[in-house]
Order: sequence, then structure tokens, then C-alpha cells
Amino acid sequence: MTIRTILVDDEKLAIQGLQLRLEKYPDVEIIDTCSNGREAIRKIKTEKPDLVFLDIQMPGFDGFSVVKGVMEIEPPLFVFVTAYQEHAVRAFEANAVNYLMKPVDETKLDDTLARVRQRLAEKRSSDEAEKLKTVLAEVAPDAIEHIPEETDPNADRYEKLINIKDRGQIFRIDVDSIEHIEAAGDYMCIRTADNSLILRETMKDLERRLDPRVFQRVHRSTIVNLNQVRQVKPHTNGECFLVLDSGAQVKVSRSYRDVIARFVH
Repeated sequence: MTIRTILVDDEKLAIQGLQLRLEKYPDVEIIDTCSNGREAIRKIKTEKPDLVFLDIQMPGFDGFSVVKGVMEIEPPLFVFVTAYQEHAVRAFEANAVNYLMKPVDETKLDDTLARVRQRLAEKRSSDEAEKLKTVLAEVAPDAIEHIPEETDPNADRYEKLINIKDRGQIFRIDVDSIEHIEAAGDYMCIRTADNSLILRETMKDLERRLDPRVFQRVHRSTIVNLNQVRQVKPHTNGECFLVLDSGAQVKVSRSYRDVIARFVH
């Protein structure tokens, strides 16, 4: 497996240093280098690399602007490289594979590339399985019936962990522990059994990151983890309350009554 890689940094010496460190990894192929954010966006869209080492602090378009600029395509994996510790928070928020401090430490580079290989192997295994199914459907339609179907072909794209910066700290929340989510403008209140955290994100964007088989909207401003529901209590006017594992109660509005059908057999 070759990891097609682009290096982005406005400092020529920084690129050269990273190139030298990457030479010892035979599976890393540096296909291009870029000296600014605009060039990086263009190259990423045309070259479609597997991995980008991306300097955060660059004049004009910084590293985070580059990430935003390629969201319309299937983005590569990003490793942020920075001389400033405070950028680590935003690196995690941008779902980077890792971030490296300058000068790059070889041990941390080893660890980062191990993570990259794992992420790429998981993605490619999923892609190869789909290709195999397509071929079998054409040349051996009987065989395809014996291949177990995924319950959701997009299951792998949903978040398992959510990074939340709250009160100056980064919290890594297992999505299965989330009981419900309440919207307040562009902020989300993420509630678990023993904690409440504030996430700056719209409900629409957060919904895209969560598995819809588990997380369902039950009110204009509320999402519930259906696996945390222990009781359904009827209320007036076709509304009802869901009682969660912690004892918290969440109202289901009439517009979302179809959610209740999941609990009625």
C-alpha cells in the first residue's frame, strides 16, 4: 500500500526537513509539495492524495482554511504540523489524524504514520468489499446472495468519538454515552448521564456526523440516543415523553411521532 502524500509549508527548510524524515518509510510517496494554502487546495483537488502534512500557520490561507477549502471532495487524511502548542485544540476539532510539533520528532512521526496506515486500511478494506460485491453481482449472481449485507453501507462514516472544546479543555466523548442533545442557536448542549458539554456546531451539521439508526430528532431542537430510552410516557395532544437511562425525560413533539413507532411492537 503506497501512501500518496503532499507536504504543505511556507518554509522551504521545513519541507526539506520533513522530506528527509519521510525517506525511511518506503510506503510513503511524496507526490508534490506546496508553499501556500491556495496552491495546496488546488493540488489536493487535482492530485487526490491519501495524506497531507499541513502547516497550520501560513500567510493568507492557513492550514484550517485549506481543510475547509477541500470539503466539497472526499478529503485526504490530514496531519497538522505546527510550532505552536495552542493549535492542537483546533487540530483535534478539525478531526486531524494527529498533529506534530516542529521540529518533528521521529518517534511521534512513527506513531502518526501507524495511525495513517490503520485509517487507510480500514477505508480501503471497505472499498474493496464493495468492488467485490459489484463484480460478483455481474459474473456470479447466485454467489452474491451468500454475502452478508451490511446493515448500513455508510455506517463507517459516522462518528464514534466527538472532540469537544469546553472551558478551555478538550473532551473526547464516546457517542454511545450521549443521552440527548439540545440546540441553542449555533451551540449544542451534549448531555451524558454525568456531564453536560457545549459544542459550537449547528444541529444540521451534527446530525450528519451521527448514525441516524441510533440518533433521532424528537423535537425541533432535540436529538435523542434511542439506545438510551427506557420508557415511553404518553402526554396530551399526541405528544409524549421519553424516559432515558439517567431518569431524564425528553418531550417528543407531534411532528416526530414516527420515532415512537420504533418502540411499539
